[in-house]
Amino acid sequence: MTIWPVPDLADVLAARQRIAPYLRPTPLYRYPALDATAGARLWVKHENHQPVGAFKVRGGVNLVSQLTADERRRGVIAASTGNHGQSVAYAADLFGVRAVICMPEQANPVKVESMRALGAEVVFWGRDFDEAREHCEQQAAEHGYRYVHSGNEPALVAGVATYTLEIIEAQPDIEVIVVPVGGGSGAAGACLVAKAIRPSIEVIGVQSEAAPAAYRSWRAGTLVEDTTSTFAEGLATRTAFEFPQQILRERLDDFVLVSEDALRSATRLMISKTRNLVEPAGAAALAAVLSTPGRFAGRKVAIVCSGGNISPAQLGALWPDAVEPGGGEG
Repeated sequence: MTIWPVPDLADVLAARQRIAPYLRPTPLYRYPALDATAGARLWVKHENHQPVGAFKVRGGVNLVSQLTADERRRGVIAASTGNHGQSVAYAADLFGVRAVICMPEQANPVKVESMRALGAEVVFWGRDFDEAREHCEQQAAEHGYRYVHSGNEPALVAGVATYTLEIIEAQPDIEVIVVPVGGGSGAAGACLVAKAIRPSIEVIGVQSEAAPAAYRSWRAGTLVEDTTSTFAEGLATRTAFEFPQQILRERLDDFVLVSEDALRSATRLMISKTRNLVEPAGAAALAAVLSTPGRFAGRKVAIVCSGGNISPAQLGALWPDAVEPGGGEG
């Protein structure tokens, strides 16, 4: 088993300095209508406001900015359902590095278009993330690319941890941070920062019950594979990742599962109450709060909206009976 160096608060602060020329802090907004529905005081961390619409870009910029000259010459390769790939493509474009992204054959077209516009080569392979990842690893070995794993990268975790710095600085008395989990880098970063600054902050991960590999691995204390059938591609992994799990086992307070119906409902609610486009994975934290309202009642809770890259087809499926409004600007 590989043992990776775990970033500390100094590493996260250094990451913030590296990414500051390229990425602005994202808003932390409160919506009274959302509070009324949830029965808690909710602050939404809007990582959907990032230039690629998702939190992972923080990690991509932090990592690619530190590549050696040889690694930049060889280029980078990553496997992704979309947001990690966008992160790597964005950072590679910034620093003039070739990027190849391996994606499942039925990938979100919004994310595919974004990566191609950033200059990345997109390779479609397999029916899900893990099949694309296996192909990616083969290509990295064959062609000598610098493989950027979506979870087992300390520089990625230190980079995405910067959003938790922003949460605590903007709202120092926050009591709970709820984070969606796919591979787990975002939740691992939240744990690193929260537990270093104020250990009493409760950090809770949330995953779909239709893709529970990370949840089951955390519960078991060892890596577990499972099926994935979630419609939220940002949560869709069949295997957990060792490095984020290493951090989560030590520092995550709790991990919960939510149903697919709860994710759909939370996505609709986030879009209607915040007036933001939110992808299903980005609504997972709200789904967790709504699924166990007593746990959060009256508390100050930050929910991480991890991304907003919802496709038109996904959006239409959430409101299948919507009627096109009439004309007028009133």
